Parts: sequence; C-alpha cells; structure tokens
Amino acid sequence: MNRFLKSSSVLALSLTFSASAVAEMLTEIGPGEGQVNIVAWPGYIERGETDKKFDWVTKFEEATACKVNIKTANTSDEMVALMNEGGFDLVTASGDASLRLVAGKRVQPVNVDLVPSWSAVDDRLKNAPWHTVDGIHYGVPYMWGPNVLMYNTEVFKEPPTSWRVVFEETTLSDGKTNAGRVQAYDGPIHVADAAQYLMHHKPELEIKSPYELNEDQYQVALELLRQQRKLVGRYWHDAFIQIDDFKNEGVVASGSWPFQVNLLKADGQPISSVIPEEGATGWADTTMMHVDAANPNCAYLWMEHTLSSNLQSDLSVWFGANPSVPAACTDGRGMQTAEGCTANGMDDFEKIRFWTTPVSDCESQDACVPYYRWVSDYVGVIGGR
Repeated sequence: MNRFLKSSSVLALSLTFSASAVAEMLTEIGPGEGQVNIVAWPGYIERGETDKKFDWVTKFEEATACKVNIKTANTSDEMVALMNEGGFDLVTASGDASLRLVAGKRVQPVNVDLVPSWSAVDDRLKNAPWHTVDGIHYGVPYMWGPNVLMYNTEVFKEPPTSWRVVFEETTLSDGKTNAGRVQAYDGPIHVADAAQYLMHHKPELEIKSPYELNEDQYQVALELLRQQRKLVGRYWHDAFIQIDDFKNEGVVASGSWPFQVNLLKADGQPISSVIPEEGATGWADTTMMHVDAANPNCAYLWMEHTLSSNLQSDLSVWFGANPSVPAACTDGRGMQTAEGCTANGMDDFEKIRFWTTPVSDCESQDACVPYYRWVSDYVGVIGGR
C-alpha cells in the first residue's frame, strides 16, 4: 500500500497550478532519439505478443527507428509514483492521476500543432478538464470507457441490475452467499464507486459528485467500504490476476474493465458485464509527456501514431473501450465498427462519471475531503480498520 502514500505527496489540501508549472514546449520535431519509454495500463500498448492480430508497435518502430519500451502500471497511484521517480517519456494517465502530474510539475505542455491528427480527436475530449489547465493542453487523449460490473453467467442466470452484489452481503441465484466471492478495486479512487452507489440508494446524503464528498458523506462512504471489506476475497489491481481469479478461484462478481471481460470471453469463460442501475464511474486516459523527457521527438511521433484511426480502431476492439478519434468507428481502416463503438458506450459519454482527483476546494459544496485523505483511509479500510 505504500505506493498510495508515496504518490499522494504532490497533493496537499487542494491542487494548485501556476505559470511556473508551464515548461517550454517543442516548436518542431527533430530526428528521433532511437527510443521512447512509456508507462502504460495493461493491454494499452500491444506488439502482438498476446494476440498476433493486435500489434500497433512493430510498424511504428520500423517507420521511426524509435524503439518502444513499456513499463506496465496497474493503478493510477503507481503511475504517479513512477513519473515522480523519472526515467520515462510518456504515461497513459487516467483522470485521477493527470491533474496530480500537472500540479506536481511532472508533465509538460504538449504543442498540439506538432500532432497533425489532433484535428481528428473527439471534440468532447479536446479540452477535457483532466488534461487541460488554463487553456494549456498537457497531453493527447488516448482511450475512454466505463468501469463495468463483471459477473459469472453460470452464477447469475440474469444480469445483475445493481452494484449491491459487491457492496452488501446477499444470496446469489446459485443459493450461496456472495461473501468471499467478490472483488473490489485496489485503489483509493474506489471510494468514488461507493459514493456513486450511495447517490442512488441514499439520496438524503445529497451527494452531487462521487468525487466531491463533505465529511459526513465521506464517512458514510467509508462505512460502506468497511462493510464491503467483509465480502471481498481479494482487492485487485493486476488485470491478469483478476482474470485468473475468475477462472480458477471462484470469484463471481467484481468491478472491472472491458479488457478483462474480453479476454475471459475469448477464452470461452462464462463471463459477461453490465452497467448497473446506479451507473458507473469511468476513465478517460491521456498520453502525457514527462517534464524531463529524454526522448521528446520520439514521444511526439508516438503521440501522433496513437491518434491514427486504425490503431484507435484496433485498440477499441482489443480493450472493449472507446476511441478518442470517432472516425475509428466508421472508416474501416481497423477492426472496429459503428455497432461495436455503440456497444462499447460511445454514445454514453455524458452518463459516465470520469475519474478525477478529489480536492478540498470543490464545486458542488463549500469544502470536500481531499485525495490524501482518500489514500490513507482506504489503506485503513483494506487493512480492516
């Protein structure tokens, strides 16, 4: 759990931004340096090693002579910690990490004029607040999607309609309790999932955003998480370990990503997913450049490459998420189709509450519990305190 505490050091009671956080942007792209070092979510950067059909690295390396080196990170807090340590050029940061990286001066502004495919980016993402500060872009959008409820179809004869199956003890359709058979996400941002559940089931709390909780609302969310602790067999942060748990360890329900759902289905496992009645939190990820990137030219070449519609299309199919370039759904250059994008939730953008960093100076009420509290208290929840 130390990775949570370490990565929260860039936060105090709120995020602060200043002109001093703005580094010099590149004005032109020079020769590639020979490599680019990227921190990425599992499954985000494929070179055909998992499935030969999915490879968007090899041709890039051949075309640019920039070797792609990948460091996989399983949580946003791990990503922030790695970027704080340095040695990387790029990171695929979710919204609960991106503003911390900006406030901590770990990433630099991106000159979108050097990314020709910027014009093809979804207008809903171009100025998104998780990567745009005071009109300055600190990255280019990569992929977005919901946190889904993954379940075993042999246990759930009908799709579960509520997140209740992972938050409260209940008897499942196979006649057995859910205790010990469910999982929860191993990250402080999971507090938001509890808050979203409470928004639906305890409207008297008047929660307006799952990322903006006053002290009373926050304490109720923590109590729900302590209740959940009695049910959870494992807190997951490694996608492949979660896949194994569903295959071999009797896990039947958990919050998850479409990535795990797709791989389990492809393996013939009785798995499906749903967005329950309470809705879902979600992630919108941005490729951001380290403030001290050693390979900025290769980094800019990679950012442009990631916005090609064929890469976005294939990544969308592989991860079960939504491309940041809408043309990837329809232009036929990759595997994705308009129907596939619709199934992945391309039209549900406004329904998803995207991960963002909780701050004390919040919009929905006078004061909110900031992220450093989420970090320390979630460690306590998982530890049984």
